[in-house]
Amino acid sequence: MVWQRPDGRQFDRLRPIGFEKGFTRFADGSVLTKCGNTHVLCNVTVQAGVPKFLEGTGKGWLTAEYRMLPTATNKRQEREGWKLSGRTQEIQRLIGRSLRAALDLELLGEYTLIVDADVLQADAGTRTTAITGGFVALAEAIAKLLSQGKLTRSPIRHQVAAVSVGLLQGEPFLDLDYDEDVTADIDFNVVMNDDLAIIEIQGTAEFGSFSRTQLNLMMDLAEKGIKELLEAQRRSLSLST
Repeated sequence: MVWQRPDGRQFDRLRPIGFEKGFTRFADGSVLTKCGNTHVLCNVTVQAGVPKFLEGTGKGWLTAEYRMLPTATNKRQEREGWKLSGRTQEIQRLIGRSLRAALDLELLGEYTLIVDADVLQADAGTRTTAITGGFVALAEAIAKLLSQGKLTRSPIRHQVAAVSVGLLQGEPFLDLDYDEDVTADIDFNVVMNDDLAIIEIQGTAEFGSFSRTQLNLMMDLAEKGIKELLEAQRRSLSLST
């Protein structure tokens, strides 16, 4: 029996993706990213100065923070205080690593970029949506630095996007929603740049195991999805292909 997707998509189709730029007033880059019913607000703040371990090196830094609103899911969750859950720490580190890979930190100079990813509504794929939308917000913040004359060259060296893939009833599917994510035997989060070089893969077998052939099928599907996400980013930012 082949898994029937709840929203009727074909196995290799993304959920509708959209970027609403300038969503908040005071961030240096602000994008509300909608991936189906997952909505993540990605804001970027530029601060002069860098962490102590980079002071005097001429290099910049990027860090990320990730949170879910209490009502992002169908059951209200308590706000996280000073003590973050392991899941939250893992996700924000992934976002930071992924978006740092987009930058030449020497060209950035001694600025720190803070990416805030706040999940307004969750239907799985919040971390991948945060990375894909976070890049658009990052590009907006860099454009502002250039327009202000604080940078003379863009430190962005690559686009970065991310997507989920999984195996359901032995077959690969792209961009899992919640019902699929909790049902999948295998699920992966894949981050790539615009050369389709891999930045990070997070994957595990929830039940049993998977073969090298199945891994290759999932990676091929992830690459297809990321190509489409990169194109959506370019359209949003009016970048040439």
